[in-house]
Amino acid sequence: MKHSIEFLLAHANPSIRLRVMKEILGAAAPKEQDEWICEIRREPIYQSLVKCQKENGWLGNGFHGPNKDAGPYENQEVGVKWLSEKAVGRDDPVLRGAMQAFSTVPLTDLCYRTKGKYFDEFRYAANGQNWIRCACIARAGYDDLIDIRPQIGLALDSFRRVTEVDSILEITGIRKSGGKEKRVFNDYEKWPCYYSFDLLAHTNSWKTNENIRILADAFRALMRQDRPEHQVGGDSWVGYVLGTIGCLKEGYTLGYEADGIHYTNLERVEWMCRCGLYPYLPQLQQEVACLRNAVTDDGICHAPIDENQLRGLSTYGGHQLEVDWKTQTRRDCDVTFRVLLILHYAGLL
Repeated sequence: MKHSIEFLLAHANPSIRLRVMKEILGAAAPKEQDEWICEIRREPIYQSLVKCQKENGWLGNGFHGPNKDAGPYENQEVGVKWLSEKAVGRDDPVLRGAMQAFSTVPLTDLCYRTKGKYFDEFRYAANGQNWIRCACIARAGYDDLIDIRPQIGLALDSFRRVTEVDSILEITGIRKSGGKEKRVFNDYEKWPCYYSFDLLAHTNSWKTNENIRILADAFRALMRQDRPEHQVGGDSWVGYVLGTIGCLKEGYTLGYEADGIHYTNLERVEWMCRCGLYPYLPQLQQEVACLRNAVTDDGICHAPIDENQLRGLSTYGGHQLEVDWKTQTRRDCDVTFRVLLILHYAGLL
């Protein structure tokens, strides 16, 4: 992968160069690091976050993604994710302000856009605004300064629950809503969601051999393909039906087939490798092998990937670090960097 590193250091966005040096090679010269961060701060999205940040540190007029008053990046969740993925550093004033807001703004504040309601993540499986908050804190690297240990424990218990029941059907029931039948979780049940997975992927304090094996067993169960009738999710009943925040379903895959071509979901593969699951899941090993084999002699990865999942950055996906994909080189940089990260966290570099 030497050629991949050389390609990225020569052609990629400063955020990618910075992360290659720090995350993969383990060091970045202070002068280079400062220059790259200055370049990142000149990017239009960073400037828009500076302008939309409020006195209490909150970014924009939204929480869980955009709305009519908040742009695609000018909202607390996506803004924090962008700053974190771009590697501006946790001492960056905008990111530090956003973390201050997460520390001081109550979960019932209207900033969270839940009309003052707190949806308790310990009561409602795979739901609650605090999952999103804690995943953002983890992504920003602030988990040693803001206590999210209860949620890390709940995330582990949620994945463990997958191994304790035959399927999601055992811990959900049917409610009628709007003339339709909806499957909802029983109160105080546990089940993993997109954000509990995100939280574990971006923290390390939970990692023991036992916990990693529990997570591997849970994904082994979730990736079953032989029971399509069990490939269902659940909602929450909070006096009415409330959709969950990415409830994981049986039939979970790491990619999909279209027109005879296999497309990889890089986010899922990266997060699994970050969690230390590579040695335990054959499906993950096969997916990583496909990515590795798609790296050509010039170091560029040409694997077919789920572009909709990688492009941009949003609530449930997007890892684009290049300013745009107007050139093939910029797209190649984003794809190659993610594959390099996957190989790094799989222990294959």
